[in-house]
Amino acid sequence: MNTKTIDVTALSARLDEAQRTVTDTTSLAASHDIGIGVDDAYRIQNALIDRRLARGESLVGVKLGFTSRAKMAQMGVSEVIVGRLTDTMRIPDGGNVDLSRFIHPKIEPEIAYRLARDVDLDDPMGDIESCVDAVAPAMEIIDSRYRDFRFTYTDVVADNTSAAGYVIGPWLEPQDVANRAVRLDVGAETVTGSTAAILGNPVRALHALLDISCRRRIPLRAGEVILAGAATAAIPFTAGTAQCDIAGLGRVTVKGIA
Repeated sequence: MNTKTIDVTALSARLDEAQRTVTDTTSLAASHDIGIGVDDAYRIQNALIDRRLARGESLVGVKLGFTSRAKMAQMGVSEVIVGRLTDTMRIPDGGNVDLSRFIHPKIEPEIAYRLARDVDLDDPMGDIESCVDAVAPAMEIIDSRYRDFRFTYTDVVADNTSAAGYVIGPWLEPQDVANRAVRLDVGAETVTGSTAAILGNPVRALHALLDISCRRRIPLRAGEVILAGAATAAIPFTAGTAQCDIAGLGRVTVKGIA
């Protein structure tokens, strides 16, 4: 139990400044010698997003983190985490992105879903899968604002799950994307894997998202995108082209400019 009051405004301002000034910061919990609970962490995340919206950004979707069973075990947790995507994070397929806007960026391959209609968070029989009208290969740029990647589970939630940028490939009709081969190339580095790394099947990420969204009151609206989670380990995003190929879905690329 926390014995000290969590200053949500101050902590969200600290993370916001780190992102805007491209300057890392120490773990919130470690630097303040306080325990930050999951509820506190989502409150900080919400305040962080409110700051971005106040500057004119708009919400365009959500992303999931810790969808790897191995990562969950490493962090000692059993639940995925959810972050928010804004329009300033969006990069066009094949587009360029200035790497100087990030602290220590990494990139990872993802499955993206698109919502055709709002998801009713109050309908106990709600079917999030029926709200999806398209699926696509995608990549997410993650950029933890914490120094030396030293952080706790709740630090990551507070930091909007390290969300920094994303790129989505061609949209296709909804289909089964379980156990699709995945390849990510960044310069001379390559990682391969499978979409099965996303909770065993990316569609499970949709149901995990719905559960958390209902409890955390995170709206899921028509037109928004959902990044289901990483299919492989992340690779440092350096100058040059990053390319992701997912069997049966196609390719998505983005170029990092130093």
